[in-house]
Amino acid sequence: MSIEEKGSISIHTENIFPIIKKFLYSDNEIFLRELVSNAVDAVQKIKRLAALGQYNGELGSPLVEVALDVEKKTITISDNGLGMTAEEIKKYINQVAFSGASEFVEKFKDAKDANEIIGKFGLGFYSAFMVSDLVEIQTLSYQEGAEPARWVCDGSTSYEITEGSRTTRGTEIILHINEESAEFLSQHKLEEILDKYGKFLPVPIKFGTKTQEIPDGEDEEGKPKTVSVETDNIINTTDPIWTKAPADLSDQDYLDFYKQLYPFGEDPLFWIHLNVDYPFNLTGVLYFPKVKNDFDMQRNKIKLFSRQVFITDEVKDIVPEFLMLLHGVIDSPDIPLNVSRSFLQADSNVKKINSYITKKVADKLGELFNKDRKAYEEKWSDIGLFVKYGMVSEEKFYDKAKDFALVTNTKNENFTLDEYHAKVKDIQTDKNGQVVYIYTNDPAKQDGFIQSANKKDYDVLLMNSAIDNHFVTSLEQKLEKTLLKRVDSSVASKLIEKDEVVESVLTDEQSAKVKDVFEKAIIKPGFQVEIVGLHPEEFPVTVTMDEFMRRMKDMAQMGGGMSFYGSMPDSYKVAINGNHKLVNKILQTENSEEQSALAKQAVDLALLSQGMLTGAELTAFVNRSVELI
Repeated sequence: MSIEEKGSISIHTENIFPIIKKFLYSDNEIFLRELVSNAVDAVQKIKRLAALGQYNGELGSPLVEVALDVEKKTITISDNGLGMTAEEIKKYINQVAFSGASEFVEKFKDAKDANEIIGKFGLGFYSAFMVSDLVEIQTLSYQEGAEPARWVCDGSTSYEITEGSRTTRGTEIILHINEESAEFLSQHKLEEILDKYGKFLPVPIKFGTKTQEIPDGEDEEGKPKTVSVETDNIINTTDPIWTKAPADLSDQDYLDFYKQLYPFGEDPLFWIHLNVDYPFNLTGVLYFPKVKNDFDMQRNKIKLFSRQVFITDEVKDIVPEFLMLLHGVIDSPDIPLNVSRSFLQADSNVKKINSYITKKVADKLGELFNKDRKAYEEKWSDIGLFVKYGMVSEEKFYDKAKDFALVTNTKNENFTLDEYHAKVKDIQTDKNGQVVYIYTNDPAKQDGFIQSANKKDYDVLLMNSAIDNHFVTSLEQKLEKTLLKRVDSSVASKLIEKDEVVESVLTDEQSAKVKDVFEKAIIKPGFQVEIVGLHPEEFPVTVTMDEFMRRMKDMAQMGGGMSFYGSMPDSYKVAINGNHKLVNKILQTENSEEQSALAKQAVDLALLSQGMLTGAELTAFVNRSVELI
């Protein structure tokens, strides 16, 4: 029986292909992803039919092959899958896809988002016309007694079906590449695209051959010999680790897979194997990389797949913001191949996936903490950034993380939030019943303040990572009756307001005189002088910025919506220790120039200890110090 039919596809619009081309051109490499995915589906379907006893013929080894012929300007995608009859071609290629196409034209005449187009409207096959002048199908159905069929179309609405020449079950699609798409007639380019989209497809994808050296006995000296053989170049791993059960995998398997994804990356700290089938399907492996304090913002490190076909590494809406620093893969058949940002933001499955991943990460961290706290503490400098970021940005994560989040003090001791509260509450509670946590963001620069706080038996926390500014504010909001103050925001005795007061030994008259001397010695604007009663061994002069004001300025710098504070001039408190012998020396000196020089020297020392003495003022201080020696 010979098949011969010419016809016109019945759709309302004659110029469907120019529209498809126009919309899809920005990402025309996906034609290969679509056609290879279709071929993989055809192979998997015949395997399923055989398993169900609905196909009893020889299955053969499943294979999809991509072949390039530069001279003929063709790319051929062939498979040994189901195949199609002429009737099926008419139904699936002409009617179904084209009815989808005409629906698309109605809906997307004015569309902006090309990503919404292909997957939704059965246009996967028609992406072939983005790069082709002519597309030909040669196919033979698995059904008994089926005739081979051939379909040809030049991208207009006319097609032709005739008897085909294929003798084995399956389908091949031959693309005659157009002039504008000549870049795809390159072995390297096709390899790149196949590697990007098909690296983990579940059916072997062959692209040409490669030369391999295989053992071939030994030579006269007993050394091993090899022989060169041509083998199929299979570009994919058909069973990546996320498709396997965690029980069947070793740590080395996870590390090897990580190296496959990120050949130049350092080994990850640990990983989480995701596997859920209700209320949505999701598998994957997420790795915690080593992240240093400078916020290694290497985004786009998590790859999103749908049934082992790569979709995108823009996973912002699927993965919670604070976990964007993770690496790895997520595979969900519930996410269509052609995702658009608007789809991801609106889809309820995506929201559920987001919550599930947050929960899984929290469970894993809790498990690590409870199982081996020492090992967990050793990793804390790397993990801490994720955990704090999550606690600041996700309420649900905070509720879980408060049990395994650690704070570290300047002695390098780690505590959970509850443990730390218990440690400091007796000594660091102020007269209003507020527990005060004291912290440093720069232990080297603030060492003098830390030592003063330690002399009073106050503990000082280390808060010097990129996220700590926000973390401090977040803790203050979440913890009951707790304040956080930076160690240099006041003199040690004023950090925690107590009822007991160390009085200054000076009379009111002496205080007024000392204050006047210092005010005249300080020529900078924004410095307020006060006389305070401190221990005689404390520094004679301490310069501090109010905690609230400094925090607002820090947030303004980080773009925290506090720009009003950012534009305000800096203001500092200059605390003069009325009980220090230097103050006594100033009072006993009759010479006003000498008084001024001593006051200036003491203030400059305080500024120098904070790194606030620069330029001409620093030079003047050095010269004055030389004269005093």
